Amino acid sequence: MWEPNASPLPQAVPGSSTDAAVIDVGSNSVRLVVYRLEGRAIWTVYNEKVLAGLGRDLQRTGRLSTEGIEVALAALRRFKALLDAIRPDAVYAAATAAVREARDGLAFAKQVKDETGIALNILSGEDEARYAALGVIAGAPDAGGVAGDLGGYSLELVRIQGRRPADRITLPLGPFALQAKDGAAVKTDDLHKAVARALQPVAAGFASDCFYAVGGAWRNLALLHMQMVRYPLEILHQYEISAREACETARFVTRQSKSSLERIEGLSKKRIETLPHAAVILEGVIEQLGVRTVQISAYGLREGLLFDAMSAALRARDPLLEGCAALGARQEIAEDLGAGLEAWLKPAFDALPPVLDHGRDGVLLAAACRLADLGSRLHPDHRAQLVFEQVLRAPVVGMNHVERAFLAHTVFSRHTASASVPEPAIIDRLLSEERLRRARAIGAAIRLGCDLSGRSTALLGRSTLTLQDGAVVLGAAKASADLLLGEQTTRRAQTLATALERELRIEQG
Repeated sequence: MWEPNASPLPQAVPGSSTDAAVIDVGSNSVRLVVYRLEGRAIWTVYNEKVLAGLGRDLQRTGRLSTEGIEVALAALRRFKALLDAIRPDAVYAAATAAVREARDGLAFAKQVKDETGIALNILSGEDEARYAALGVIAGAPDAGGVAGDLGGYSLELVRIQGRRPADRITLPLGPFALQAKDGAAVKTDDLHKAVARALQPVAAGFASDCFYAVGGAWRNLALLHMQMVRYPLEILHQYEISAREACETARFVTRQSKSSLERIEGLSKKRIETLPHAAVILEGVIEQLGVRTVQISAYGLREGLLFDAMSAALRARDPLLEGCAALGARQEIAEDLGAGLEAWLKPAFDALPPVLDHGRDGVLLAAACRLADLGSRLHPDHRAQLVFEQVLRAPVVGMNHVERAFLAHTVFSRHTASASVPEPAIIDRLLSEERLRRARAIGAAIRLGCDLSGRSTALLGRSTLTLQDGAVVLGAAKASADLLLGEQTTRRAQTLATALERELRIEQG
């Protein structure tokens, strides 16, 4: 029998995985997400959401919606049945603003426990903000700025500093909290004024250049922006929007009728009702906090709960490297192949000038090495294209969109020397020619290392790859010279040298 609110997570050993589930009873939605954790990597394996609208009547009555309670209880009974069948290693069940603020919130939690056995942890506003920030950090470890989690009834603001949540506050600024108490429609100008009044007293303490937007309504605004600017890579996590463009998108939404919004392809029809409110709140946040860039985080409170339950050692790992290692794992191949390739390639590529921002070249090299065997069981005629697609859209976090395109083209080049560019609309928009050439070079180098060694880390260690005097130098001791004499190895080395615009030199002894 599973136990709700189990903590901490079972400590994973190398090669093992842990299943964990989160029940999230929000002011608008009730959701069950089942995750598989492989080290630091978090994979969603099941996700079910019901828009119950528990907080719909809270502003008017001070109580949870009667209809919402019925819908929520029906969903939770189903979630209980699913969890009894799935039997995850840990289950976390949390309720947020509506249950926290409603006069009958405790009574609802008791009813949930009596009818389903699920013990809801009713989070304080500060706890809700903290978990949301931990979720942002779980998905983007180098995040720095202010995160905002917009729910149905509240907005949590929290400053992220040094990979930790710092100051935090909860404000009654969710779409349900901005409704008129008599149920009448609220004019857009009045919404702007209400948002400004709530934010002005705290604006100085939460001013930030970068704002991390958490919540389904803001993700829908980002999807709309992608359509408006014809952005070719429809991945929301770490999608960046300038403050000006975010405000323009928000104003566009507030000028549309409900029927007009419903006709926009890709927007969640169930979120249309609250989307204009979310747009006004985002515009207010940008204006009051002095935001310059909005970054969307697909991770939030639920992932924050899991991240908080991990050991400190596990939280310190890089989610990109952990995700790539899990994605590229293959049976009967040495587990240390990725690390071995990284060590073999590092002397050569460390000698080159960086092409990525913030010193990320080494991390992307390491990530690519851990994907060296991805696609090994696919048809060789289609392998390069298929691994490109898989990496480009894989739910691996810890990289921005430029890095995602760079990594995808690197693994493409690991399997082919073709100069073609898959999905050129995406690659041309995200990668400069310099970055494209470097991705090709890393891919060619990984291909060389794998073919030279037969994917054996021990054999790979008997050779070296360096850059000397304008040449790519492939070397080995005289006793291991046979490693370097194959026609295919020489061909792979020449491809690398060409990609780096250098001559090839093979040295023995």
